[in-house]
Amino acid sequence: MNKDLSFNEIKGAIQSKKFMPAYLLQGEESYYIDLLTNLLIEQVLDDSERDFNQTIVYGMDTDAATVINACRRYPMMAERQLVVVKEAQGMKNIDDLIHYVKNPLPSTVLVINYKHGKLDGRKKLSGEIAKAGIVFESKKIYENKVPDFIVRYLREKQVEIEVKAAQILTDYLGNDLSKITHELDKLTIALPGDQKRVTGDLIEKNIGISKEFNNFELQKAVACRDVLKANRIARYFEQNPKSNPLVLTLNVLFGFFANLMICQFERDHSKAHLMQVLGFKWDIQVADYIEAMRNYKPIKTMKNITLIREYDAKGKGVDNPSVPQGELLIELLYKLMH
Repeated sequence: MNKDLSFNEIKGAIQSKKFMPAYLLQGEESYYIDLLTNLLIEQVLDDSERDFNQTIVYGMDTDAATVINACRRYPMMAERQLVVVKEAQGMKNIDDLIHYVKNPLPSTVLVINYKHGKLDGRKKLSGEIAKAGIVFESKKIYENKVPDFIVRYLREKQVEIEVKAAQILTDYLGNDLSKITHELDKLTIALPGDQKRVTGDLIEKNIGISKEFNNFELQKAVACRDVLKANRIARYFEQNPKSNPLVLTLNVLFGFFANLMICQFERDHSKAHLMQVLGFKWDIQVADYIEAMRNYKPIKTMKNITLIREYDAKGKGVDNPSVPQGELLIELLYKLMH
């Protein structure tokens, strides 16, 4: 069996009731692992068949022998049975499952839900599962792809979102899709009446991200070398440290100047080319870089990247016994823009 099937290919096969004897769903991104696991739980058995034919265990609470015994049972009054091992990374002797997957029962569907990494590639278990069924790796997506994910996720719920709002959410939430979808679900529930559009106001009210004082606006201010606006945002961050941790802001600024460096060394500075190079989908995502190329020379960009690394260390206490993080940010912004 081809172990490199995409998420959508595996999802389509499951929805078409084309099941394999074994699934290894692994990787750093839990969101897609859980989606496929839950889809299999939903599709493999009917409601009337689950009582006698569905076994769900957790890696920390089970062992290979118990799972193998469950897999070798025959279904009762059903075509197949389902055995799911959730959080399988907690299973100490997981490699022993190879004794089953070498010769699995066609009437059993075994699902191994393995999060926060993947099985050691040197071990034979994943190879044997690939022969019998499907191995899927759920990788973290890059942050430049997250706004598009947010737009698509909400569109499936018949809800629109402003591109700027999607970028603000990305800057605040990062690329943890499970966390992002949880917050998006909260926003859709909070939509008033027949409103079908997520706005900055809705985000500020329900998640607590200010529509005026956030990392998206800070990046824009730095790109324009708008010292006054950048300082106002930094002061707001200083007064609201829990909602605006320094490490998150530094991550955004580092990513900005790293991307700016890429732009500056491209021969073609057209909007379309830079969007392609940076993997952006909307004009608004590249606008700050086009503006910043007017305001920063490559040598200054390189110095700023070094500065951000230096202040990241200071924020973690290196050579900085007493300066608060809010003051560190204000100091850094001055140096970045001067």
